[in-house]
Amino acid sequence: MNDPILQQPDFSREPGPRWKRFMVGSSRLDLAEAGWRFVNLPVGEGQYTNAQIDDYQGLRRRDFSWRPPLRLTVRARFSHPSGDLVGTAGFGFWNDPFLMTGWRIPTLPRTLWFFYASPPSNMKLDLNTPGHGWKAAAIDVIRLPFFLLAPTAPLAVPLMNIRPLYRVLWPIGQRAIGVGEALLDVDITGWHTYMVEWRKKRASFSVDSRPVLDCAAPRGPLGFVMWIDTQSLIATPWGRFKWQALPLDHEQWMEIADLRIDRLG
Repeated sequence: MNDPILQQPDFSREPGPRWKRFMVGSSRLDLAEAGWRFVNLPVGEGQYTNAQIDDYQGLRRRDFSWRPPLRLTVRARFSHPSGDLVGTAGFGFWNDPFLMTGWRIPTLPRTLWFFYASPPSNMKLDLNTPGHGWKAAAIDVIRLPFFLLAPTAPLAVPLMNIRPLYRVLWPIGQRAIGVGEALLDVDITGWHTYMVEWRKKRASFSVDSRPVLDCAAPRGPLGFVMWIDTQSLIATPWGRFKWQALPLDHEQWMEIADLRIDRLG
């Protein structure tokens, strides 16, 4: 039998003390009719804004809360369809590798989450999946295959600009960094139930009980995060890297009506 280890059934109240807010720029967290609404207000180019909650601020990575086996269930909708929503958004688990919420030694990413990125973002990590859009996604760069392959990067990255070689070589790199992705064909302005089961070796994602991805699982411990912001990220196998804060000329939001994490037997 599953043993619930965390649930937040009462969305008529603001997030409790477990959840740390990270509000940057013109962002806020509202109580909507259905639950929590993470809001970005209009900003100009270069003005980053982020509405986020997480459970790892102030913790060392080794003290992050979550390890397999567990199941995350989130019921969510967005104010704008995929492509019109600006920036990135999502919910799930990661290791906060980029010092967003305080000082830790920088590291390589581990993630297991539902993740959105709008153009001009291009995180082309999966050979057959676009570099932007609404996805189920996992990555674990901190693995022996990556460190064994890393010395070849100065030669391999230029070769990735030759399309036939990219299609031959990048699957090797993709396996080395533990990438699994699937583009989700859903109307994100409607309510959907998103679920990920995280086990020791494998992870499986579903939307409204429909399986969408089965992939290798990252190792824990990881922290939980839920956010919507205005950033754009470019990271490609052929050596393009760029970060920017996008302008936003309208209010946008992500609304959450259920959040539950269960231990799996």
